[in-house]
Amino acid sequence: MEIRPVTADGLADLGRLFATNGVCSGCWCTFFLLSGREFSAGWGTVNRNRFAEFAAGAGGPVGVLAYRDGEPVGWCAAGPRSRYPRILRSPLMKARDRAEDATVWLVPCFFVRRDARRSGVTRALLAAAVDLAAASGAPAVEGLPLAGSGRHPAAEAYVGIEEVFAACGFEVTARPSPRRLVMRRALPAEPALSRRRTSARGTGARPGR
Repeated sequence: MEIRPVTADGLADLGRLFATNGVCSGCWCTFFLLSGREFSAGWGTVNRNRFAEFAAGAGGPVGVLAYRDGEPVGWCAAGPRSRYPRILRSPLMKARDRAEDATVWLVPCFFVRRDARRSGVTRALLAAAVDLAAASGAPAVEGLPLAGSGRHPAAEAYVGIEEVFAACGFEVTARPSPRRLVMRRALPAEPALSRRRTSARGTGARPGR
């Protein structure tokens, strides 16, 4: 398995992955970027175009994509908390330190192709997202996974599950609801030169075949 960062010029492979699932091909990972009304009205092509505009304006990777035998099999969105206004309006994030919104990274959602599930893809994607955040100088990464271990309905597990985040070094910092957690992993500070070199290596590969 190979995992590569996704930037604005590499959305074709993400589109191939999303085309394998009706929900993803309608959502195009815009659920946390838009208001509920905008999201529903743009289902499909409009949301795809909006995501392309978002990626073009992000100034860097908007997530990571996993490949097996050259085919995209999994996606993980990632970026500074400030990229995801719908999450910041959620009661789940009510207790956050708002001064961190521009620097602390968030991993809001995952998608793994059906035939690649339960094979470690989600955990590998999360680990790669943590590496990308560290290379970008983030002081920490957060997620809002489902609480508890075991199997969860696929329609809910797109936010990730507690045991996967825990396996990647995340710790529970809040329990805003019985089913959802705020989990966080602090990242060590790196010398600026080292961080720039790591970032260059991480974003150099084009997410093509």
